[in-house]
Amino acid sequence: MADNKPKTSLFDFFLLSVSLVGLCFAPVPASAQGRKLSFGVNGQFKILQVADMHYANGATTLCEDVFPSQLAHCSDLNTTDFMSRVIAAEKPDLIVFTGDNIYGLDVNDALKSMDAAFAPAIASKIPWVAILGNHDQESTLTRQEVMNYIVKLPNTLSQVNPPEAAHYIDGFGNCNLEIHGVAKSSLQDKSLLNLYFLDSGDYSSVDNIEGYDWIKTSQQFWYDQTSKRLQREYNEEPNPQQGTAPGLAYFHIPFPEFDNFDTTSATTGVRQEDTASADTNSGFFTTLVARGDVKSVFVGHDHVNDFCGELEGVNLCYGGGFGYHAYGKAGWERRARVVVADLNENGTGSWGDVKSIRTWKRLDDEHLSVIDAQVLWTSSPSGSVVFPL
Repeated sequence: MADNKPKTSLFDFFLLSVSLVGLCFAPVPASAQGRKLSFGVNGQFKILQVADMHYANGATTLCEDVFPSQLAHCSDLNTTDFMSRVIAAEKPDLIVFTGDNIYGLDVNDALKSMDAAFAPAIASKIPWVAILGNHDQESTLTRQEVMNYIVKLPNTLSQVNPPEAAHYIDGFGNCNLEIHGVAKSSLQDKSLLNLYFLDSGDYSSVDNIEGYDWIKTSQQFWYDQTSKRLQREYNEEPNPQQGTAPGLAYFHIPFPEFDNFDTTSATTGVRQEDTASADTNSGFFTTLVARGDVKSVFVGHDHVNDFCGELEGVNLCYGGGFGYHAYGKAGWERRARVVVADLNENGTGSWGDVKSIRTWKRLDDEHLSVIDAQVLWTSSPSGSVVFPL
């Protein structure tokens, strides 16, 4: 006989226990510095993802996995040059670093390494945010100390952790950014696109579980509560919208559901190595599906995977390896992922809510080639939206 009694999961128990302590906090500001992010007057918001720079000591740090003819003139400075070129070409509204920003094991001075790694983003004066991978803390600084330094750098919107969750959340660098409607439009004070950044940790600290870390129950609770708050605000007066604003999630280590795809079954891109996820499934993918707002997840970690595949309405996307002091594949260019959200344009020449989310990749070749352009999500019932690049 089937047991029809409702099941109480560990996540449900956590939701209850934290709720009982009475979390009553003001909403998280749009950024640690109070800077408001908005869609541009063209009705777009563009994000550049930089995955796995593995920056070390600059010109003295040689490249990995390039052709022998390239070795003598290839270093961390190639990573810097690539970033400067792709920023100039794409002119993003936000730059997102998805971990392993520095390669701690080879770093002489972690602070100088971070200064150099983020220098092109800082010089561009474009807002940027960084989360941590499994190598950022492997020099002389802890993960908290690394994030404490990042949040003090110019133009960053990174947070050590969200203020309302700082007393319970695992990891460092968890935060949410709200992307508001076009300035001077009726939706200028409403978040139309929500970005979630989470610390996926480094290595398991749980006995009998080896390998990489994972996104913890406390982080899932914070995401769940933040998503629900943003949904309430999205539907509030003035100018109430219907449903939930779409969201994007960024973290470093992929969850096991990335294993569902290979080069053939993915929508775009390739798989060239196994998914190096945690040995345990945290259930975060299930949490995202249950909430329904996050349309795409973007990770790094596995440098020579760059595919996107859709599972239960969520796109699972790799950024592809960016840095030259990181394993890669000779002849397979380093790359960056670009994501653009487009707003609906109404008949009066003003902008509404999000119409679609699309992506492509830029290669570090002579022409900064664009590949694998695709629409990840659209609010159109037919799902058929065509855009020029």
